Amino acid sequence: MSYTSRYTPETLSRDELDQSTGPMVIELGTNWCGICQGAQADIKAAMDNHPDVAHVKIEDGKGRRLGRTFGVKLWPTLIFLKDGEEIARVVRPEDSSDIEDALLKIH
Repeated sequence: MSYTSRYTPETLSRDELDQSTGPMVIELGTNWCGICQGAQADIKAAMDNHPDVAHVKIEDGKGRRLGRTFGVKLWPTLIFLKDGEEIARVVRPEDSSDIEDALLKIH
């Protein structure tokens, strides 16, 4: 899956995510969030090591329900799913090793 630096409005429902199969990373944030943008190099570095893991970047914020269903309070929040179940979560990653450790749990 190719990497994109842009968050897109909710394209998947919580039901679709809960029913997904295989490993997946859901990244919630916004395009205007400086912390989100600052974390992109580390997120990309970790994801590049796992090209078979789906990575979906979803725009969060006021009126966006998906982030609330996951209890997201800070951006970026990365939620690591395996067969629709949350296995790990990284909030405001400090470096790629936090993300890499979580990826290994779903792989």
